[in-house]
Amino acid sequence: MKILICEDESSIRAFLKINFERNGFSVIEAGSGEEALRLTELEKPHVAVLDVMLPGIDGFEVCRRLRETHPNIGIIMLTAKGQDLDKISGLEHGADDYVVKPFNPTEFILRTKALIRRLEDAKGIGEEGKLLVSRVFTMDKYSQTLKKGEEYIELTPKEFAIMKIFLENEGKAFSRDELLNLVWGYDFIGDPKIVDVNMRRLRAKIEDNPSEPRYIETVWGTGYRWGKE
Repeated sequence: MKILICEDESSIRAFLKINFERNGFSVIEAGSGEEALRLTELEKPHVAVLDVMLPGIDGFEVCRRLRETHPNIGIIMLTAKGQDLDKISGLEHGADDYVVKPFNPTEFILRTKALIRRLEDAKGIGEEGKLLVSRVFTMDKYSQTLKKGEEYIELTPKEFAIMKIFLENEGKAFSRDELLNLVWGYDFIGDPKIVDVNMRRLRAKIEDNPSEPRYIETVWGTGYRWGKE
């Protein structure tokens, strides 16, 4: 698998490169956000590791741009602060996971491999080629597309997986832990807040008024459900 490591500190970048190459990865190095965006277009990595503090455009902005142009890429944010605000900010910009410095290289590689497995599982969704229809939404599981009326809605692999679960289970309440296990996998060791972050992003994409959701309903004390018409 091909991994892009965007880190302005050459010593950290070299340390990660050695460890990932020892585990069979092909490593692409970038020292700035601009370089990371350019190399992503050229090399098409499967996963991008982005340091938050970068010269020029920061890791959050790189993450946002990559998620817009490469919705299927795995993104891991690398931060030295370890603060909840940084973690949530990365997730809101489209990151799949985050790692806090100083990090254990073995854990970092395991988390990356777990992310790749989840991405591969997401690619296999919908081989039956059937449509899911609910209210004004139509999901094509074969092409992995979602339409609201006649308008296509761009979704990340995780957002698509959540929508598939909802459309297949109208009216069923899912706890945050259930969604975390179904979408991110039982081996996910990141922040459970990622479920709520993805719900906010989904609502922003599909709801007429995200502050008054009609489709993704909050079940207080439990989690979320897809509301029946």
